[in-house]
Amino acid sequence: MIALLLLFAVIGALTPALTRVLSTRVFYVAALVPAAAFVFTLTQTEAVLADRPPTELVPWIPQLDVAFSFRVDTLSWVMALIVTGIGALVLVYSARYFSRDEPSLGRIAALLLLFAGTMYGLVTADDVYVMFMFWEITSILSYLLIGHYTNRRESRGAALQALLVTTFGGLAMLVGLVLLQVETGTSSISAIVDSHPEGALTTVAVMLVLAGALSKSALVPFHFWLPAAMAAPTPVSAYLHAAAMVKAGVYLVLLLAPGFADTPGWVPVLVILGSLTMLVGAWRSLKQNDLKLLLAYGTVSQLGFLMVVAGFGTRDAALAGLALVIAHALFKSTLFLVVGIVDHDEGTRDLRALSGLGRRRPVLATIAIVAALSMAGIPPLVGFVAKEAAFTSFIEAAIMGDGWGWVAIIATGLGSVLTVAYTARFVWGTFGRKPTPTTTTATASTPTAAAHPHAPSRGILVAPAVLALASIAGGLLAKPLLDVALATYADDAGEGDYHLALWHGLEAALFVSAAVIVLGLLMFRWRARVRDVQSVLHLPLDAGRAYWHVLSTIDHVAARVTMFAQKGGLAQYLGTILVVFVLSLGTVTAISRQWPDTFVLWDYPAQVFVAAAMAIAAVMAARAQQRLAAVLLVGSTGYGLVVLFAMHGAPDLALTQALVETVTIVVFVLVLRRLPRRIAQHNKPKHKKRRALIGIAFGATVAVVGWVALGAREAGGLGPELARLALLEGHGQNVVNVMLVDIRAWDTMNELSVLVVVATGVASLLFVSGRHELVPRLRESRDRRRAANRQKLVDDPHTPTAPAENDRQHTWLLGGRTLAPRDRSLVLEVIVRLVFHPAILVSIYLLFVGHNAPGGGFAAGMLAGLALIVRYLAGGRYELGEAAPIGPGPLLGAGILLATGTALASLFLGADVLTSAYWSAEVPVLGYVSFGTSTIFDIGVYLVVIGVVLDVLRSLGGEVDRQLAEDDEVSGAPDAHTVSEEQAETQAAQAEGHPEAPASAGGGAR
Repeated sequence: MIALLLLFAVIGALTPALTRVLSTRVFYVAALVPAAAFVFTLTQTEAVLADRPPTELVPWIPQLDVAFSFRVDTLSWVMALIVTGIGALVLVYSARYFSRDEPSLGRIAALLLLFAGTMYGLVTADDVYVMFMFWEITSILSYLLIGHYTNRRESRGAALQALLVTTFGGLAMLVGLVLLQVETGTSSISAIVDSHPEGALTTVAVMLVLAGALSKSALVPFHFWLPAAMAAPTPVSAYLHAAAMVKAGVYLVLLLAPGFADTPGWVPVLVILGSLTMLVGAWRSLKQNDLKLLLAYGTVSQLGFLMVVAGFGTRDAALAGLALVIAHALFKSTLFLVVGIVDHDEGTRDLRALSGLGRRRPVLATIAIVAALSMAGIPPLVGFVAKEAAFTSFIEAAIMGDGWGWVAIIATGLGSVLTVAYTARFVWGTFGRKPTPTTTTATASTPTAAAHPHAPSRGILVAPAVLALASIAGGLLAKPLLDVALATYADDAGEGDYHLALWHGLEAALFVSAAVIVLGLLMFRWRARVRDVQSVLHLPLDAGRAYWHVLSTIDHVAARVTMFAQKGGLAQYLGTILVVFVLSLGTVTAISRQWPDTFVLWDYPAQVFVAAAMAIAAVMAARAQQRLAAVLLVGSTGYGLVVLFAMHGAPDLALTQALVETVTIVVFVLVLRRLPRRIAQHNKPKHKKRRALIGIAFGATVAVVGWVALGAREAGGLGPELARLALLEGHGQNVVNVMLVDIRAWDTMNELSVLVVVATGVASLLFVSGRHELVPRLRESRDRRRAANRQKLVDDPHTPTAPAENDRQHTWLLGGRTLAPRDRSLVLEVIVRLVFHPAILVSIYLLFVGHNAPGGGFAAGMLAGLALIVRYLAGGRYELGEAAPIGPGPLLGAGILLATGTALASLFLGADVLTSAYWSAEVPVLGYVSFGTSTIFDIGVYLVVIGVVLDVLRSLGGEVDRQLAEDDEVSGAPDAHTVSEEQAETQAAQAEGHPEAPASAGGGAR
């Protein structure tokens, strides 16, 4: 099972790249993974039916009893077959549904595949925290899939709505799961259910877990997010919102019901909210003209029905609930796929604009009618079998005196009448022949409808046809197939003797079903009167409007609080923060009784001069009038810290601090190009004395706190022990590097994530009109020009073209040719020619020797970043593209992948996360060589740091250059900061000796 989850992740990561080669055929490749998982799950059938659930367990956090634990019992087996089988069919369907020009085709294929793997992990996980991890990943993937059409406002809004609702429900569920673990002493789901805990804490925990389940399965009052999610492409709706994600809440209820159905509040909450959801969803479904919305509200209704059955708490209801899960997944996914075909081929989903489709597409109509009959509960389909079982369990409970049985049978009976009515309306609206169909397009009501119809495809019918046949087979083979397969789960839920079958004789449930069908068809027959009633009868519940009202209220309150608390600009913000720090920490320090007995002014005389220089620089920076001077003075304080590190015998820290300080100064200088030259140029500083007093108080507080903290140590230092552990356990003599990549590698992984977020945030602030993956380059333009020359030569051999590539003179620092003469520095270009490649080599040296000498991935990445910086300073943004032909995205991704891959690889070798392995040997010439997996981790750090520097240079450097050039072009300034791309290409061509490049190509000041 773990190997299958890795396969989902690996193929999902490769899918975008495969899409560039395979186009829409990539969906067939992706479908092989869930198909393999489906087959693997089928091979476990014998063990599952024999009540010997297959399990896998890899320890994760032994101290908390948390493990990557997976278990396939009857319930997990059924759900795994659903999510993998339907997932594979939806991916096959998508290959014909999506066109080659679909935006972000590779992304949606990857997300669908990853979602299938995540659902497989969710339904097989046996640890509450691992299950919750997959639970939340489904919310994130759902957000990305619903918001696939990023240029549409309704898609973005629906995605955010689904994410907020399900995530907040998931947070409540997490608290409940933690309480259950505390109450039972284990994080194993099966053990928690078997323990049957009781008490007030258990009741609170169960109600919190139900909050997560109800929000995930779109029950009232959380039902509004599901219809809005129809902004997603139809394959997403068919899979996530019919067969997989919305079933997660129902699955959780079915999972916990055997152990918690007797918990106070369990049955009332699920029966009441489920019944209300079934009625509200069905009632609103009758009002929809968009076929997809009709099915969406119908799905809300059916999810309410499922919750009533799953949470009823009896053995027969548990059997009916699991059968109904199967039936619903089959017929609802089929109907969504059918609507996608109609939308795909006809260009509309408005049932008023469709007429006679049944005669034109008889096969499609047959598939849809089979699924619709199953949804309405018509024999001999599986939907009828499941609904009969549910009615029987409710009736028997009611006869035995259970009041909730009466509530359930009445509510679900009325909801089923409405289900038959909207099912008939769906079939008639889609395939019936109407005398006067509406000719207007459906773009107003169906914003995601196809802009134009497509030619019908027979291959697209395969997936819905298979699902429709499964609905027929499930009904005809109910007793020998479904009943035998599901009985193990039902028997764990309690006592009972009901069995699934197509025919039980003339029983009460049969008469209820007959009445439901007749009344539902009568409602459809009198649909005009029903529509009139709906026009005057409005349901008081409008959770969607309440959601937007809550969001607008939060925005309003946040704005008012911001206006109240954040007046006065940055100076007041900082002043408030510093005052709070002084009052809080200073007060605690003042009343502390652990004051040191001694006070050492300095360790050696040189320390005094360095500290004095840093203090003077800090004061001068505060009084500086020019921004550049202030930046350089602040940087000098950092270099003073470098000297102190070096004096204290910490060359590794000194090297890293020097590199970081240098890069920081360059970044500050790049930012200053967009700011006024003088500080406080428009608004003079006020309250100088007050600010000085706050600064002095803050500095004094920090000094006293540091003094107290250093004097509070009672035990000896850890230096000698860390040195011993670094050599013994980490096979390295550089304690700092071993700490970063081995002993506290978890922290380093988190810091890498922070670096990636910082780089992304900086770039997002600068790239306001769109962000390209690669840095602008001249070589690509030359390649295009060479291809054009070759084509000219083919068309007319006498056409003059550029010289042959072998005859061209190679020119280094081509980007410098694009700069205005006054902005070029011959000395800088010569220095860059001399130091760039040695700097890269030294950075690689620092990377590999960092385990035993000053260096490491961070310092090495900083040095490589500095090499890129000086090359950018010498040649401009086009030279940066020549120096780094790969974009920062792949570097950041590869670095994170190496770090996390190294961390997780040990799991599959039976060790804990981040367990290191080492290889050592005597190598000729080199001597003794030791290489460990921590070095691979350090390479990941190296790549991330380079990616961050490159992303910052691309945004604060190249993008600001481009924006300044545009500003100069708009203002008509004669001295442009940088030349345009066309001018740059022309000058580069001239530098290469192209005869077609005009000699007068101009440039501007950078």
